[in-house]
Amino acid sequence: MNNEQARHTGRMKPEEAAYVLGVQPHDIPILIRAKLLKPLANPPPNAVKYFAATKIQRLAADEQWLEKATKNLNNYWAEQNKNRKNKKQPE
Repeated sequence: MNNEQARHTGRMKPEEAAYVLGVQPHDIPILIRAKLLKPLANPPPNAVKYFAATKIQRLAADEQWLEKATKNLNNYWAEQNKNRKNKKQPE
């Protein structure tokens, strides 16, 4: 999917939003939990989340938001890696 296609959709699936934002699809739930992304219509936990294409385009162009998202993702994955290393160490 390219940016031109994204501009013509009303809503995006997480994979499409991830592509436009420059993150991995598995990062989308992390950004939702951090309240940096908000899906449309308050979906139930197990439902497919959709995002407003116009909002995703604005966020992709917002350097401050990208900074916050990147810091949040870096912190999340650093914590995950730290926890994984601690579990591997013998007691």
